[in-house]
Amino acid sequence: MKVVKVNSRNFKDEVLCSELPVLVDFYAGWCPPCFVIANTLRELAREYEGRVKFVKVDIDESRELAEEYEVFSVPTLAFFADGELVDGVVGALPREALQRKLENFLNGGR
Repeated sequence: MKVVKVNSRNFKDEVLCSELPVLVDFYAGWCPPCFVIANTLRELAREYEGRVKFVKVDIDESRELAEEYEVFSVPTLAFFADGELVDGVVGALPREALQRKLENFLNGGR
């Protein structure tokens, strides 16, 4: 599974109406830490295929989403379940920390 790019037009369908839990990567093209975490997210998207949907939102192209979800720094990872924002983290986490966060998210931890 790949990380899907979403924007203001398809965010509702891709994230809020998703049957799977969703990890949203709010990023910017000018952000070096965003590039660092991108490879990890692609790997995890394959590993968690069928259990978690991975999407990314460019904050410069979708400023209204960044404002709505109070994204002040990038990368910001937001975890959505049943159409609701349930958790988030700012910064490029190491793979192991992100994996622990995902497992906690999938097991109902907030």
